[in-house]
Amino acid sequence: MKQIAVMFGAGNIGRGFIGQLFSESGYEVVFVDVDEPLIESLNSHQSYPIRLVSNEKTEEVTISPVRALHSRQAEEISAVLKEASIAATAVGARVLPMIAPLVAKGISKRAAANSSTPLNIIICENLKDAAASFRKMVGEHLTPEEHTYFQTHVGFVDTVIGRMVPPPTAEMRAEDPRLIAVEPFKELPVDRTGFAGQPPTISNMVVCDNFPAYTARKLYIHNCGHALLGYFGYLHGYEYGYQALEDTRIRTLFEQAMAESIQGIVATYGVKAEWLQEHKNDLVARFANRSLGDTIFRIARDPLRKLAPRDRLIGAARLVEKTGNVPETLSFGIAAAYSFDHPEDPLAQEMKAMIAKDGIEKVMEKVSELKPGEALTDLVLKKYHPIQKERQ
Repeated sequence: MKQIAVMFGAGNIGRGFIGQLFSESGYEVVFVDVDEPLIESLNSHQSYPIRLVSNEKTEEVTISPVRALHSRQAEEISAVLKEASIAATAVGARVLPMIAPLVAKGISKRAAANSSTPLNIIICENLKDAAASFRKMVGEHLTPEEHTYFQTHVGFVDTVIGRMVPPPTAEMRAEDPRLIAVEPFKELPVDRTGFAGQPPTISNMVVCDNFPAYTARKLYIHNCGHALLGYFGYLHGYEYGYQALEDTRIRTLFEQAMAESIQGIVATYGVKAEWLQEHKNDLVARFANRSLGDTIFRIARDPLRKLAPRDRLIGAARLVEKTGNVPETLSFGIAAAYSFDHPEDPLAQEMKAMIAKDGIEKVMEKVSELKPGEALTDLVLKKYHPIQKERQ
């Protein structure tokens, strides 16, 4: 009998990344989701196709054996959790409180059976301290007696997701509701300290001792770089991220900003610049993937979140400031982000309305904690005003 892995969320990351890694590691993957046509199709075929796309080739792989449960099937979910040794969530941070009781029910059954096998849950969510947060949510549904077992036999593991998985198109859904297209990259860094017992052997999982450095690499190189292509690309009227990367003006700014970020991470986390440079070079090749069809809109939307004080742009600039250097190009990226006003993004429109009502300085202080008179504030304003003048 195959070991069981439970995957909460059968969407982009669940089906397009973690499910593949679990399957390649010899597990039967049991998905938990709410998409009834998808659940029915997964159960009917007991497999699903993944399309690996790059500029060089397209390859299709089949993931099996798999099955799926609806989130309302609490008894069945707790039964598979009782038998599983690994699980993961990729449901969206706002859904975590809804699945916490389901996970707790499974842990209750494991505690009652005094199962000696640890259950480790990898938390693939865009949430600060995601593993600790979800552990707390689950713990609230357990009795004091169950907590003793919970503390020693259940691990909650932080990760950073690097694989790019665009949402399936309407054409793909029509072709096969199970089908998902992804890039070939599939490294999964995880925090060693989150595991109960020894970390299991999972395909392409990298167990990290200096996990904060991997988090910084993801946020201030991958996410920051993607956002810069989005905001500079929007100013120049491009539709896709790869088009922005091909523009020599944008590419120069991208490289300069990445050099600033790398400098900040090296000084803060004590890692080698070569490690980050190699990752950045790999990202350039991945961002150039035309087959993913990653749009400027997708990588730039929700600027209010991306301009938060410790997020990809402001956070990277603050790291540079700590080194005593000037985040000259990152500040240009921040100014471009404050200029993002795509009519189809309600959050961009909300930001635009805030600026019109209160002025850019007050909005920058409220959204990014950029206070009047600060060096970074002045740098951003110095770039922001000429952008607005040019767009008039």
